[in-house]
Amino acid sequence: MDNKLKPRERLFCFYFCQSRSPRLAAANAGYGVFAKRAAAKLICRTDIQSEIERLDSVMPVSEKEIVSGYRNLAFGSAADAFSLVLCDAETLGEMEIENLDLLNVSEIKKPKGGGIEIKFFDRLKALEKLQELSSSQGGGETPAFYDAIEKSAAALKEDFNAE
Repeated sequence: MDNKLKPRERLFCFYFCQSRSPRLAAANAGYGVFAKRAAAKLICRTDIQSEIERLDSVMPVSEKEIVSGYRNLAFGSAADAFSLVLCDAETLGEMEIENLDLLNVSEIKKPKGGGIEIKFFDRLKALEKLQELSSSQGGGETPAFYDAIEKSAAALKEDFNAE
């Protein structure tokens, strides 16, 4: 097998590193209606796995991305998940499902009695994580701007007391 990946396969690897969803990565890479089938084939290939590992090593997840993810979980809309519950299978085609924002959904089940059961990620836990990240960024240190203001105020106070 040729170790040289095609541009669309490289795109698949890039999008997979961002979403960790083979199907979504294949759809974003342009595999269209065959995205699910292509994803299943691509993710099993060793050259694709090697490229994903390489990309993971050069594109580490930034703290900004982590905060963004927690914000989406904490404040994101659940409207698309409710649309999924209310629509029947004939109304909602596969291409529309690809466009739904289901980031807040942790689990979808179809019980034997019918209907759909959807579980969401815990918004309170996401908010707690955001608070932890926010307080760890400060680290108890005052930002340089506040330090400069304090030094200016101290200098003004000395000048005022000297008069």
